[in-house]
Amino acid sequence: MIMYPSPIPIADLQTAPVASASAGSAILALDLGTTTGWASQVDGIIHSGAATFRAGRYDGGGMRYLRFQHWLDQLDDDSGGLAAIYFEEVRRHIGTDAAHLYGGFLATLTAWCERQGVAYQGVPVGTIKRFATGKGNAGKDAVVAAMRQRGFRPADDNEADAIAILLWAMQTRGGVL
Repeated sequence: MIMYPSPIPIADLQTAPVASASAGSAILALDLGTTTGWASQVDGIIHSGAATFRAGRYDGGGMRYLRFQHWLDQLDDDSGGLAAIYFEEVRRHIGTDAAHLYGGFLATLTAWCERQGVAYQGVPVGTIKRFATGKGNAGKDAVVAAMRQRGFRPADDNEADAIAILLWAMQTRGGVL
């Protein structure tokens, strides 16, 4: 896990008010996939990284989703409780396998949120890219470069996307300006 102090003064960003049964106040942003990018804001500090949920040779079809669910439990515990989760809402996939995997992660995430009483919201890909780079059709490298310009050091495009989603959620109060 990589942790960075926020390069943006937290006082300048308003956290989205969230009605949640969860006791926490942390915000989590996710770029769902086999390699899931994540970024969280906990107590004024932004943490980010990527987690891999590849299926092992002897794993059943649902093991990656069980590991993902356990990972969400761990993030919730480590952060002192999540108030909201924002995720990249993908409407078009290049291949069938990618669509199936995304659907599995999305189903696992939304069921977990419902069970835990954590608010969740999808953010369209174009919205994230436009926020990060000024262009809704920007490439992966442009988003990585934009996050680096803001003082972050994402290891890959998954982490960069998650950071962009988190910053968007903080700055726009979850799209409620």
